[in-house]
Amino acid sequence: MKLTNASINANRAELEQKGYALPTFDREAVTKNTEARPEWIHFGAGNIFRAFIASLDQQLLNEGLADTGITVAEGFDAEILDAAYRPFDNLCVAATLCADGRIQKTIVGSVVRSLGMNRGTEDWEQLKAAFRAPSLKMASLTITEKGYNIKDGHGNLFPAVEKDFENGPQTVDSYIGKVAALVYERYTAGKLPVAMVSMDNCSHNGSRLEAAVLAFADAWTEKGLCDNGFAEYVRDRKLVSFPWSMIDKITPRPDAAVREMIEADGIEDLGLKVTSRGSYVAPFVNAEEAQYLVIENAFPNGHPALEKAGVIFTAREVVDMVETMKVCTCLNPLHTCLAVLGCLLGFTRISAEMQDPDLKKLVEIVGYREGLPVVVDPGVIDPKTFIDEVVQKRFPNPFLGDTPQRIATDTSQKLTVRFGNTIKKYAASETLNVKDLKLIAFVIASWCRYLMAVDDKGEAFTPSDDPLMPMLAPRFTAIKLGDTVDVHALLQPVLSDARIMGSDLYEVGLAETIEADFAELITGPGAVRAALRRHLAE
Repeated sequence: MKLTNASINANRAELEQKGYALPTFDREAVTKNTEARPEWIHFGAGNIFRAFIASLDQQLLNEGLADTGITVAEGFDAEILDAAYRPFDNLCVAATLCADGRIQKTIVGSVVRSLGMNRGTEDWEQLKAAFRAPSLKMASLTITEKGYNIKDGHGNLFPAVEKDFENGPQTVDSYIGKVAALVYERYTAGKLPVAMVSMDNCSHNGSRLEAAVLAFADAWTEKGLCDNGFAEYVRDRKLVSFPWSMIDKITPRPDAAVREMIEADGIEDLGLKVTSRGSYVAPFVNAEEAQYLVIENAFPNGHPALEKAGVIFTAREVVDMVETMKVCTCLNPLHTCLAVLGCLLGFTRISAEMQDPDLKKLVEIVGYREGLPVVVDPGVIDPKTFIDEVVQKRFPNPFLGDTPQRIATDTSQKLTVRFGNTIKKYAASETLNVKDLKLIAFVIASWCRYLMAVDDKGEAFTPSDDPLMPMLAPRFTAIKLGDTVDVHALLQPVLSDARIMGSDLYEVGLAETIEADFAELITGPGAVRAALRRHLAE
């Protein structure tokens, strides 16, 4: 059978007998409702959206708590839509891989439209029409942390952004420029209210989206390329809001073993494809069971009843505490520890790393000993309980198949949040000593060692994508294991760069420790493992 409306309806009994949870709502009616009065648009057609966010709306639809679905828009890699959405009537098989070995299989049908974002196309016109609809309540985004950047690592506007600033909302080409242009459509339709909700895994995500959209609004207003009231509209929280959110669900790339399982159930043509832009896509997704979504309750036009599906709506300061708890202490830093050390030590599965006593102890010390002392309990989620779940169930889950190589992507963009905040809090504390962050310093040194693109055996590997790699790699790839190196001269530009580290690590007193660790790590093959064990024994 095929993953299409007709085939799923024709084989419904067989699929249910094989354990699939199917949409129980009238998908044709929901599609018509969505086209007539859209309520929810999502930017970013990737795996976290299908595995988590779209599944939330499916729950509402199944329970009769909603009668419109989601329109997904993809502006970075339109091939995703042709490879994994449109041939399958926008359906998706979501496989939830539980730590106890159970696999929950769901066919998700809440996504009823998939639209590209190229100007001059029918898809673009449909997006503009949706943003002009009074019914639209929210536009959410999962475009990755770097998707909100409008400047390069040197502080210069990206060429496409600079061009959009000069040309105005009618001829936009950059991603955020297109988002801003769609918000302008909503302004010209009568200053209609909407919530622009970043659901990306980064600190203060709503403010990052807000700053980017405002940059376009201000530039266009200053140059007379839009109505003078547009920037004021974007700043009016009674009309346009940018709620903060915290999202958490580990969603690796589609796994071949999961594909084989689904195909063994009789669903055909589920091939995993890699687009020309490097996206790993398929009409199925695999993810862990645990999931959290906490959103600031700031919706000027209302929101779907997502609280009925487990989403926590709360005040901004609580979202901030939850996000800081997770991103700065209880999960993301531990992931980065495993990403960097896993690549250096030759691991290809996060779960396998958690079977390594040294690496397991590393993340426990970074989380419990070095991180928890500066965590503020948000009240809605207990920090220690959260780490317990991460260390005991989530990371060790052998069925998840997540890789250190995936987590290592864009590490230069993550360090300032994942370790920078903890370092700042220690440095500012009257009772804590920043030099006690020995394992965090070791992980930062290990990341510098990672930039050499040579593992602990002395064998070359390909580092994961990172926007600063072209700038950083030449400094480090010239070094050979065993070389005599002026470590301070090599590391000073990196460790003093607050854009990477969150602060000047020389000023806070941690850089010298990192330099000493790095010097130890480059002495020869096996030095990474030896240094790790030395730290753990202290």
